[in-house]
Amino acid sequence: MIGRGVWFAAGAAAGVYAAVKVRRLAESFTPDGIHDRINALGLGARMMREEFAQGAADAEAGIRQRYATAAEEHKALENGERK
Repeated sequence: MIGRGVWFAAGAAAGVYAAVKVRRLAESFTPDGIHDRINALGLGARMMREEFAQGAADAEAGIRQRYATAAEEHKALENGERK
């Protein structure tokens, strides 16, 4: 008897899961659903572009700092100064 109850519950859970998935899939192909997906794609592209820009700015600042330090050391060596 317990086995039948377990199988009934598993079947009911699978049915509810499938119904929710089908409803979400159907909603995604409505005009509002397509509009939401396009907006999400634009948002994702904008966020990725901002992340890349920030990473490039951070890398550029680090490179500029290293070159500035190297330039100062080079000038010091040309002037005969020692560290």
